[in-house]
Amino acid sequence: MTRITADISMSLDGFVTGPDPGPKNGLGNGGEALHIWAFSDDPDDRHIVSESTARSGAVVLGRHLFDIVDGPGGWNDDVGYGAQEVGKPAFIVVTSSPPASVRLSDLDWTFITTGVQDAITSARRRAEDASGASGVDLDVVLMGGGTVIGSAFAAGLLDVLTVHLAPVVLGCGTPLFTSDTPRTALKQLSLIQTPNATHLTCAVG
Repeated sequence: MTRITADISMSLDGFVTGPDPGPKNGLGNGGEALHIWAFSDDPDDRHIVSESTARSGAVVLGRHLFDIVDGPGGWNDDVGYGAQEVGKPAFIVVTSSPPASVRLSDLDWTFITTGVQDAITSARRRAEDASGASGVDLDVVLMGGGTVIGSAFAAGLLDVLTVHLAPVVLGCGTPLFTSDTPRTALKQLSLIQTPNATHLTCAVG
């Protein structure tokens, strides 16, 4: 069964970037500390990266995040979503308007201009097609940014939320949850502690 999942790193004070994020400063000031776990040699961290990317049938991201990963200092063969871990899932971008050009033209990009729900619907179709082709159940993964995941969470569109809680306090930045986020009871599915993060996975709803 295809699940709608969100997977994101967060600081102890609830931020998914540091202050002043942008195309040349993707994670904001100090935000690199959020993702130390993803590049560590710790076997548990490596297993989490491998396991999560292996289940990716389609990936949803926002336009700001797309501009960062597709920018000159963004993804390449060594650094990127599931680099050296998986093949190349479909990427669905939530945006008000498609970009004029794409640097990472070897990846499968779809640009949705009608909101997060339509992007998830498109991603579900792609993930189901990929599941049928591979014979393995694959998920839709919302990788960010915080606004996309927060909006999907608030709209009740997620089945699973995974937060990689990094041992850092950023003080400000992009929050995952806001005062408008509805109160929601989650069911803890797993909790894995490593030297670099606490990996918490919950069922939503």
